[in-house]
Amino acid sequence: MCIYSLEYLFNGEPRTQRLEVEQSSLPVHEAAMHLLQLHFGDAENSLIMPSAESTPDEILAQARLMGLTQIKVTNQPG
Repeated sequence: MCIYSLEYLFNGEPRTQRLEVEQSSLPVHEAAMHLLQLHFGDAENSLIMPSAESTPDEILAQARLMGLTQIKVTNQPG
């Protein structure tokens, strides 16, 4: 398992989230998807979430639209 620190702004407020996943790298668009699920996964409107066919750019655009910006992924020593 790899541990990542996600630093980002949520509606302009700085946030940090720790994420543990099996993959050895975590691209920013995948981190954005995790953050969308974290903040909006329980939302009644499933249209908020990007589809499985969404491109990395589409995922990042949706994240920005929902207030998730300046996402930085850092690999943490495990």
